[in-house]
Amino acid sequence: MPEVKLEEVRRFMEDALQSVGAPEAEAKAHAALLLHADTVGHYSHGLNRLEFYVNDCQSGTCIPAAKPVILKGSAATAWVDGNNALGATVGNFCMDVAIRKAKECGVGWVSAKRSNHYGMAGYWALLAERQGLIGLSLTNTSPIMVPTRSKQRALGTNPLAMAAPASGGDKLLVDMASTAVALGKIEVQIHREEPIPQGWALGSDGKPTTDANAAFDAGMLMPLGGEEQTSGYKGYALGAMVEAFCSGLSGSKSSHNIRNWELSSTQGPPDLGQCFAAIDPSCFAPGFAERIADCLNTWRNLEPVDPSLPVLAPGDKEQMTSEKTKAKGSVFYPQKQIETMAAMAKRIGIKPLQTI
Repeated sequence: MPEVKLEEVRRFMEDALQSVGAPEAEAKAHAALLLHADTVGHYSHGLNRLEFYVNDCQSGTCIPAAKPVILKGSAATAWVDGNNALGATVGNFCMDVAIRKAKECGVGWVSAKRSNHYGMAGYWALLAERQGLIGLSLTNTSPIMVPTRSKQRALGTNPLAMAAPASGGDKLLVDMASTAVALGKIEVQIHREEPIPQGWALGSDGKPTTDANAAFDAGMLMPLGGEEQTSGYKGYALGAMVEAFCSGLSGSKSSHNIRNWELSSTQGPPDLGQCFAAIDPSCFAPGFAERIADCLNTWRNLEPVDPSLPVLAPGDKEQMTSEKTKAKGSVFYPQKQIETMAAMAKRIGIKPLQTI
């Protein structure tokens, strides 16, 4: 696969976003969000998402120069109107508010309406973790999950993330969709021209499929756990929980009322609901970071079934991938993705992505 230097990816992302009206600061913030995903190995949420944001800015669905505002608040809470700004603009604003409130009174909880796709949920939780706080982030999305026993989709991927600091600079990071996978994972399989695993998605006939193109066209992801007999109802329930925190608290659209997921949407702003929270562990029992470190070390030292595959703590795989990617200073993309970006660059009048 073609290889691209990380700084070249950053340059390309920033150029693309600025070309469609994003101020320099907002373009840089959103590029940092996308590049984080590719750096940790979640290619579904990095460069793979750029054209989606570009198209939304061009159509007016997203207003790249908009700024969020606080509608109502208390010592520990805030209700925010994202004003259809870029997801990174809303995310940074909301998590900054949550962190400030947590440092002032122990907990900060922010709920936002009228937001756009905000990338990896874990990115926002990590902002709080770097401040010595527990970070939480959740969002609803376009309807793409098919609830257990249903033939119709009604919930989004509705991801949730939590990051907690541990002693010695370590951390626990949980970042997961309530569906078996994010839709972007299927897009990546299409770029690679490979099938998807059983249990990821349904085809248009309502039956599980391994055909990536058929799964993408149908747009019906299975809940985390897959079918009912493999506990898919638990993923369904997690998605419902996220919905309550996101659309329920913020007044945004519920997932079943959000526009469909499309590369070039003509259905207007999605009006996503999102939550950002920060908790100061020093307000509770002393020794939080040491206890989390003990848990992490215990899990990592469990005897593995396969000696070549050691037990990992949540977030370890991403951390190791990030370290390797940054040390190498470059990332690989499928040829089809490079070609797609070249066509987009020509369309919006920017310098194409330069491969090594």
